[in-house]
Amino acid sequence: MRRFFAGFPAGLTAVALLLTACGAEPTRPARTPEASACDPALGRAFGAWAEAGFSGSVAILRDGAFECRAAYGMADTGAHRPNTPGTVFSIGSVTKAVTAAAILRLADEGRLSLDDRVGAILPRLRGPVADATIRQLLLHTSGLNGTHGGDYEPLSPDAALAAIGRLRLAFPPGTGYVYSNAGYTLLALVVEHLSGRGYRDYVTSTVLRLPGGRTAGGFWDGSPAAPGPRAVGYLDDGKPGHQGGFAGPYWGVEGNGGLAMTVPDLAEWTYALFTGRVVTPASAEVIARAGWPRGDGRSETPGWVAFDRSVYGERFLSTAGGGGDVGHNAVVAWVPARRRVVAIASNTATLSAEALLRAVGPALLAGRPLPAPSASGPAATPARGGDLAAMVGTYRLERGGEFQVSAEGGRLTVSATGASAVRALAPPGAEVTEAALRAHEQRVLALLNGQTQEGRRERASLEKVFGAVSGLTLAGTVAKGADTRTYVTLTTGKGPVLAWYAVNEEGGVMAAQIPAKPPALTLVPSGGAGRFRPDDPTGAGPRVEVAFEGRRMTVTGAPGAVTAERSG
Repeated sequence: MRRFFAGFPAGLTAVALLLTACGAEPTRPARTPEASACDPALGRAFGAWAEAGFSGSVAILRDGAFECRAAYGMADTGAHRPNTPGTVFSIGSVTKAVTAAAILRLADEGRLSLDDRVGAILPRLRGPVADATIRQLLLHTSGLNGTHGGDYEPLSPDAALAAIGRLRLAFPPGTGYVYSNAGYTLLALVVEHLSGRGYRDYVTSTVLRLPGGRTAGGFWDGSPAAPGPRAVGYLDDGKPGHQGGFAGPYWGVEGNGGLAMTVPDLAEWTYALFTGRVVTPASAEVIARAGWPRGDGRSETPGWVAFDRSVYGERFLSTAGGGGDVGHNAVVAWVPARRRVVAIASNTATLSAEALLRAVGPALLAGRPLPAPSASGPAATPARGGDLAAMVGTYRLERGGEFQVSAEGGRLTVSATGASAVRALAPPGAEVTEAALRAHEQRVLALLNGQTQEGRRERASLEKVFGAVSGLTLAGTVAKGADTRTYVTLTTGKGPVLAWYAVNEEGGVMAAQIPAKPPALTLVPSGGAGRFRPDDPTGAGPRVEVAFEGRRMTVTGAPGAVTAERSG
């Protein structure tokens, strides 16, 4: 059953802040990719963030030379294998930047024009999307909304083409914006058709070829695989994520996700792209030029998001991807004025690559030392096990909902079941309005009640796995970065199933996890007896305090305080 769709657009809020980066003299890339080299002060700062939970790799490139190339944490905790700069990560939706480059390269070769109708190139394509242009697909303005297949659903090119043709458009092509994985799979089908070599062969033999002849990575599933040792991704619950091995065919994710590479290779490929070594300089300018305006100083470009000077005082482009079954997060940024690339990938949910950028970016922009992680991170002093044992149990709210408290490693983990409990434990931040959360819930309900084309497909998919769905109940909504997730308890033929969905404003599914675990928060002591705060090294998570007194648990946050009584 689908857990998470590849290519969910991550919320980039601080990538541009890496504009002044390291102060060390650049060094030319070493021949041994596992070798680490970074300015000592920056290395110590990133080391502190590693102690606070960051596990992954960092590469900063300027004028084709590395300013920093380092890795932290464990690639595989069970095997005690550390991450190195040579460790391979899934790059998720960053794949779209590669697919866009493949399209621009075909344009350079005279095989297509960006204003060609996709139906003219793929005459077997049916449905309204056939009238969309290649440019509109690149900029997510084709109107395509919804999904054409799951990540690990065996889907042939013909089946993918037919499924995409059946999708309805949210608006006439060229009149709006909605992020579409299906649109980039359609572009991959264009590459497949026009190259005469297949999407995978064309991308790896041509588009990912670095100066000097080396290829930057490959695929996470299937062949040609990205060479090198892989990082195991660890999901929200700490379990290992998908490590490859899906036999395909891969057209649920082809073109919109699925590539993998080392972080230094990602940085080098990005530099080669924007300096006209992957596509012509004219096509590189097309990729770098602001395209469809999205507001707040952002605009869509082919495979990237462009930020103008009004955002952080410097123009830059960025793209990110990750999440889902693999458990990786990757982000890369290009700063044209400084000819600098910043690339980061992570393999745990504790502190993602993007969260690290948000935490350290402002200091880098101002030329200050990187901030230290919050004292509430994993380096914080744990509580004594005996003290925590007295707090473990189930706590029920008077008006419904409950908290389940467990203890491990000197920390408490609290999970919330029911809308009231979820709202108390994970209150929305100031940037998310109550109206927006309620609107999201209504779109999820409309989806699961089968009121839309995609909703009917989703309902049928659920019933195929879990039996007849006879009811559904809202179980709370949380805002996690750019991701709003509405939890729903489904009454099915196999019993109750908890799921969460993230949908766009047009009702299309962007991500889903089925079955899901209740939202949870890890806590550390906050100083007073029986008082705890979130274990959050960035300080950007929910601002709540949890206090225990006798058989009572009180959660205090922006919505106020709620008290739950321990049962049993």
